[in-house]
Parts: sequence; structure tokens; C-alpha cells
Amino acid sequence: MSSRFERRARSLQILFLVSAHNGLSQRAWIELTELGHEVEVAVVDSGAAMEAAVREHDPELIVCPFLKKMIPESIWSEYRCLVVHPGPPGDRGPSSLDWAIELGMREWGVTVLEANGQFDAGDVWATRTFPVRAAGKSSLYRHEVRRAAIDVLLEAIGQIAEGADRPPVPGGEADTITGTSRPLMGQDVRAIDWAADRTGVVVRKIRAGEGHPGVLDVIRGTEFHLFGAHPERVLSGRPGEIIAQRNGAICRATVDGGVWITHLKLADTPTERFFKLPATRALALAGVELDAPEIAVAFDARWRVDQTYREIVYQQLGEVGYLYFDFYNGAMSSEQCERLREAYLYARSRQDTKVIVLMGGTDYFSNGIHLNVIEAAEDPAEESWRNLGAIDDLAREIIETDSHLVISALGGDAGAGGVMLALAADRVVGREDIVLNPYYQHMGGLFGSEYWTYLLPRRVGVERTARIVGAPFLPVGARKAVEIGLLDDAFGATIERFHRQTRELARQLAEDPGLERQLEEKRRRRAEDESVKPLQAYRDEELARSYECFFGPDPSYHRARQRFAHKLPALQLTVVRDPSARGVGQAAERAA
Repeated sequence: MSSRFERRARSLQILFLVSAHNGLSQRAWIELTELGHEVEVAVVDSGAAMEAAVREHDPELIVCPFLKKMIPESIWSEYRCLVVHPGPPGDRGPSSLDWAIELGMREWGVTVLEANGQFDAGDVWATRTFPVRAAGKSSLYRHEVRRAAIDVLLEAIGQIAEGADRPPVPGGEADTITGTSRPLMGQDVRAIDWAADRTGVVVRKIRAGEGHPGVLDVIRGTEFHLFGAHPERVLSGRPGEIIAQRNGAICRATVDGGVWITHLKLADTPTERFFKLPATRALALAGVELDAPEIAVAFDARWRVDQTYREIVYQQLGEVGYLYFDFYNGAMSSEQCERLREAYLYARSRQDTKVIVLMGGTDYFSNGIHLNVIEAAEDPAEESWRNLGAIDDLAREIIETDSHLVISALGGDAGAGGVMLALAADRVVGREDIVLNPYYQHMGGLFGSEYWTYLLPRRVGVERTARIVGAPFLPVGARKAVEIGLLDDAFGATIERFHRQTRELARQLAEDPGLERQLEEKRRRRAEDESVKPLQAYRDEELARSYECFFGPDPSYHRARQRFAHKLPALQLTVVRDPSARGVGQAAERAA
């Protein structure tokens, strides 16, 4: 071991090596910087890139929250490298969560290992277990895995910061091993037998491949990867056939019901890479004709959650109306914004309620406009313009609501226009460990809209607004968001607890004798703001800047969107903590 391991400083210089700066690595960055550690993030795609990043930063400790490549011996033999593995001790292989779901495991784990040249086989610094919820792999990763991963990382790094020289659990100790080595899950395991597999089996297989790689299947002679599975308990038909469509999703019959599939991705070819799209759009672009009926369901239909698929649900409890909108990956297309606006107007029209709560989805509140749908449009610039206008229309309805108190309840992460949309409400609360990315500029300098030039400064001030939107790649955690005024409060370690506490807060506000005074003050302030500068003026200015991004001579936005949708090699990212900013860092980017 190098002498650098003998240092006993409580504040460490840490380098993240990641394949992508995802929600887990962002959450880890937030926690560690708030503890006073100096953390830099390098997005790398090869051993050579890792070596270059390590030479540049020469860290005390290397942490790999999400890394798909093997760490070269030149690094792990000289630097202590901690690797987060989404499995219990002894579990090895790249399809850990996939197998946990496929095998119906009731409990799974997350382990922090010290890299030693073999995948997932190093000595164990810390481990946690969690119950496996009935959900897709991506959802488990964003909640249970992320929460456990942060716990084990903080435990492991805390030991190292206190001077621990070796991990407490050698990787070979038999009594600590609860997992086993499993291979990459192939499509032969994932394959669906539509003539025999029951609904629960089909849903489980698609959920095990959620995010990546999906389940490879054939629809009318064309190969697609399937994503976004929801059981259907009422409709039925000949197994495998498409029997219905709804809001871009398709329903395929099983032997005992049906399965809604929200997204498809054409199988890649040697010369072309495809990306996920709403199922009906993907089929249309592939030339597959649909004759299945569009079967709508009302926003407030009293269906059990597991009976059918609905993106938007309105529920009323006492004097509170709850509006859920669970959009895949938090992206909101023009059509989705229009439907959500319609549902919001319905919620606002209810005279027997006093509070409206915007609940978003389990994994995301919103990430703003739908870049994949835009990329697939015949004219991406026109669709970008239409999409931004549709989300603006929704935001304006929320801002101008004077009949109800409106709460945005962020149980999941939010980014770009999704953060700004949340700020349109009177109160904004979030789950304790959400990650917010309140900026647009990472998308080729996109200016954005959603009335953010009105909403953000009145919450965080003009100076901080400039820092937030002018320095992309800087995630904001819930604690920091409350401190700076981006959130009013944060509570609930799990989505279930957050929802319970949100319902209690909404009930109390609805029953507050002073609610009418709050609404009157809201009307007064809105009128005063409008007299100083009309909402339309903010919108016009924002859209003028965005118009240049969409239709102007600079192609930066279009290139960034293409990289995002096609998952092309992105920009090399380095995030460096600025100690004076107390958790709000500085970022730089360079071509990979």
C-alpha cells in the first residue's frame, strides 16, 4: 500500500470515476461535499481515461459509484479504490439487480468493495440489505439501491477518514458471503413466451431489463426492446396480440390478461443506433401499422393501481386533490403536457377542495421537455418549440391559480424545466434524498422557459439564480435546497413516508382557519407582481432566447440533444467542489 493510505485527515480529496454522472453518483457527491470532503467527478469510458483522470487529480481516495469498466492495475495497486456493487457480499456479475428481480428475491443488498483486479471480488468495507419492492430495475436503483449505497459509502469513507488501514471484512470470509457469481443475463433468459407466460411473469421479465437492455421481442416481424411494463387485469385477447393502445402505450394480451408496454426501442444495427420512444411512436416510425383501439380512462376513474395503466391520476381525499403524473423517466412531451394541463384544470375546477397537491411520479417529479420525442420528430426545432410552449401553458395555469393553495411534492428527482415547473406552486416540498438539477445549459446552452426568470429569483434571489443556472452539472440536494429556498421543506426517507407526511401536511393546510387569508395574500401578491412585470413578458423574453437555440445558426442544442437521445459519447465532465460555496460547486467540461 502507498503511504497516501496512512493519512488520517477527516476531510479527504476524493475522485469519482464513473461511466455516467447518474443519480447515485450525484447523490454521493452531495453527501460527501456537505460533509466537507473535496470531490471531483470524472466521466470515463476506458482504462486510459481513468489513468489520465488519476494523473490529473492525484486523489487520496478513488470512489466508483457507477463504473462499468475494469479499473486498471496501475490505479488500484497505487490508490485505494472503493467500488459500489448493487448486490450482497459474494454476489458478482454485471446483471446483479436483473437476477434479483428475475429470481424473485425478497431481499437484496449493496456492498462497497475495495478494487483488486477482479470484478466485485474485493474486500468488503460495508454492506446493507433492503427488501425488494415490486418495481422495475431502474426504480429499485433510484430508491432502495441509492439509499443503501449512500449509507455504505458514508460508513466506508468515514472509517478511512478516521485512519482505518484495511477493510473490516476480507472478501473471502465465508460467513459474510450471501450472494454468488452470476453471468451477464442474456436475452435467452429474458425472452417472453407469449403463448405460455402469465401476466406476472411477463411484467417481471420486462422489469428486470428496465433501463437497459430491455427485453428483445418481435412485433409483427420487427425486433424491438420492450420497456415500461404495467399489468392489465380487465382486457384480454389472443396471447401476444396488441389489443389496445393508450397515451402512446400498447397493451399486449397474455394467457391470463394483458401487459401495457409504454416504450419500445428498435434493435440496433451495425450501422445505426436507436433510442427509446413511446411505443406507438416507435411502431409508426418502423412502419408497423396499429389497428388496436385507443381505450381511454378518466383521470379520476376509481381503478385499482394494479388493474391497468394510467400516466395521470386524480385522487380526492377530503378537501385535498392529489394529481399524480408518472411519466417515464420524467420526460414530458407536448401531448403529455397538454393532458396534464387538462387534468390540472379539472382539479382546479373542484369547488369541494381547498388544496391541490402535484405529486409527480415515484422516480421523478419531472425532467421537463421530452428530448427523445423531439429527436424523433420530423422537425425537431418545431417540436422543441411546441413542447416548450405546452409546458409553459401548464406552468401558467399553476401560477395563476387563486382558488386553491397548490403544493408541489417532489417524491422523485427533478431536472431542468421540471424543477422550474415545481416552483410554480405556492409551496414546494421534497423527499429527503432527492436530487435536483435546476439548469438547462448542459443541453447545448438551452435557455429554457417555464417562467423561471420569474419563479427562481423570488425564491433564491437574483445573485443565487445566476449561480444556479450559469454553472451546469451541479446537483442540489434536499438539505441545500431548503437552505437556499428552492424547497420549503424536506422530509421522509422513503417514498412511502414522504407520501404519508405530504398527505398530513395537505390535510392540515386545508383545515387551517387562516387558509382564506393565505389565498387572499396570494391574490394580492400575484396582482402586484403582474403590475410590475406581466407574466407574458417573462414568457416572451424566455422564448425569444430559446427560439435562437432552436432555430438560430448555432447547432449546439441540436447536437447536445442528439448525443443525449442516441447515447453517443458525451462530454468529459469534471465537477470540483468550491469550499466557499458550501455544497454548490464549480464545473468544467471538455470534449471526450
